[in-house]
Amino acid sequence: MTSSSAVSGTRAGRREWAGLAMLALPSILLSLDVTLLHLAVPHLGAALAPSSTQMLWIIDIYAFMIAGFLVTAGTLGDRIGRRKLLLGGGLAFGAASLLAAYAGSAEMLIVARALLGIAGATLMPSTLALISNMFQDPKQRGTAIGIWAASFSVGIALGPVVGGAMLEAFWWGSVFLLAVPVMALLLITGPLLLPEYKDENAGRIDLPSVALSLAAILPAVYGVKEIAKHGMQSAPLIALVVGLVFGIVFTRRQLRLENPMLDLSLFRSRAFSVALGVMLFAAVAMGGIYLFVTQYLQMVAGLSPLRAGLWLLPAAGLLIASSMLAPIAARRIRPGIVTAVGLILSAIGYFILTQADAGDNGLAYVVIGFSFIYTGIGPVMGLSVSLIVGSAPPEKAGAASALQQTSSDLGLAVGIAALGSLGTAVYRNGVAGELPADIPAEVADTSRDTLARALDATRDLPGSMVDQIVTPARDAFTSGLNVVALIGAILVTALTILALTMLRHVAPTNAAAAQPEEIPLKKALR
Repeated sequence: MTSSSAVSGTRAGRREWAGLAMLALPSILLSLDVTLLHLAVPHLGAALAPSSTQMLWIIDIYAFMIAGFLVTAGTLGDRIGRRKLLLGGGLAFGAASLLAAYAGSAEMLIVARALLGIAGATLMPSTLALISNMFQDPKQRGTAIGIWAASFSVGIALGPVVGGAMLEAFWWGSVFLLAVPVMALLLITGPLLLPEYKDENAGRIDLPSVALSLAAILPAVYGVKEIAKHGMQSAPLIALVVGLVFGIVFTRRQLRLENPMLDLSLFRSRAFSVALGVMLFAAVAMGGIYLFVTQYLQMVAGLSPLRAGLWLLPAAGLLIASSMLAPIAARRIRPGIVTAVGLILSAIGYFILTQADAGDNGLAYVVIGFSFIYTGIGPVMGLSVSLIVGSAPPEKAGAASALQQTSSDLGLAVGIAALGSLGTAVYRNGVAGELPADIPAEVADTSRDTLARALDATRDLPGSMVDQIVTPARDAFTSGLNVVALIGAILVTALTILALTMLRHVAPTNAAAAQPEEIPLKKALR
C-alpha cells in the first residue's frame, strides 16, 4: 500500500479531522437524495408526465445502480487510489445532478438517475476506506466512523425540511442542485485534505468478475424490489434465481483467482463476518418498520410530509447522539456488549410499536417506539462498520467498505420486500371483512389493496361512507405495522444473543488490539 500523504504517526491530526468533515458531506448528500426525490415525485410527475412504468424507473434505477456497482467501485478504489475514485465520482455525481435538474423528459431523468447511481456507488466505499486509512488509532477510528455514520442521520433528518422548503420556493429540479456546490467543495478541498491510498500489489481488475458481480447483484435487487411492490410473481422470482446462480459462479471464480476482485478471505475474521451479519439483519428489520412508520404518520395520523419529518426529528437526533457516544463507550466496554445494548434498546422500540393503534394515542407510541429504535441502531451500525473495516487489512479497506454498504442496502431492500409484503397481507386480511356491504364494488376492491388506494378511492364519497371505509382501513394498516414490529423485535433479540456470544472476543479499543480469530474460509462462507 502506498500513500502520497502519509498520516503522521499512528494518531490523526487536524488535517485528518478536517478531511473527515469533507468525507461526511457525500454521506449527508446521499441520504438526502432518496428523501428529496420522494417529496418531488408529485411535482416532477406534473411537469414531465411520466408513465407509471417510467415513474418506477425514475425512483428505482438509482438504487439498482448503486447496489450493482458498489463491489466493483470498492475494489477499483483499492487499485487506482481511493481519493482518485472519490474525486472522480464526485465530479460525475455533480454533472449527473445538473442533468437531472434540467431534464426535459422522463427518459432523460431516468438516464440521469442511472448515472447518479453509478457515481454514488464510488462515493461510499471511498469515504469509509479513506477513514480507515486516515485514522489508524482504534479509538480515533471508532470516533471517526461514528461521525461518518451520524452524517447519514443528519441527511435523513434534514431531508423533509430542506426538500419541503425548496419545493415550495423553486421547481422540482432544484432538489438535485443541492449536490452541485457540495461536490464542488469536495473537489476543491479533497486534494488538500485527503491523502491518497492504493494497494500496489492488487493487480489488474478482473473484468469477468465485474460482469459476474453485476449479473448477480442487479437481478437480485430487482427481484427483491419487485416482490415488495407486486408480491410473489414469476418474473421477480426468476430474477432472484438468476442472481443466485451468477452469485455462486462469481464466488467460485474469486476462490480460484490469485488476485481476486473480492478477497473472500476477509470472511475468515469472525468479527468481520458476525458484524456483517448483524448489519444485514438489523437493516432488514429497519427497512420493514421504516416503510410502515412513514406511511402511518401521513395516512393514519394525517400529517403532511413536512410535519411527519418534523415528528421524526427527535429520533434522528437520538440516532446522531448514540452514533457519537457508542465509540466512546467501546473504549472501555467490549464492542459486542455495546452493540447488544443498542439491539436491546431497538427491541424495546419495536415492542412499543406493537402496542400502537389508529386512535389518538397511536402517534405517541409510534414516535416513542421509533425513537428507541433509532437510539439503538446508532451503536449497532457504527460499531458494526468499525468492526468490519477494522478487521480488514488496510489494503482491502475498499472491498470491506463495499461489502458493508452492500449488506446494508440489501438488508433494507429485503426488509421492505419481505416485511412489507407481510404487513400488506395483514392489511388485506384485516380490511376484507370490515368494509360495509353497500359501498360500490370498485371502491371495495380498491380499498382492499392498500391504505393509500383506500384513502384515494373515498375522495368523492359521502362523509358517512368515508368513515366506514377509512376507519377499518386505518385499523388494518396499523395491525400490519404491529405484526412487522413484532417480527423486528424477535429479529433484533436474536441478534442481541449473536452479538453477546460471537463478538465476546473483541477487546475494547483502549485495550491492546486482539488479533481477530481466524476461522476456515469454507466454514465462514457457509
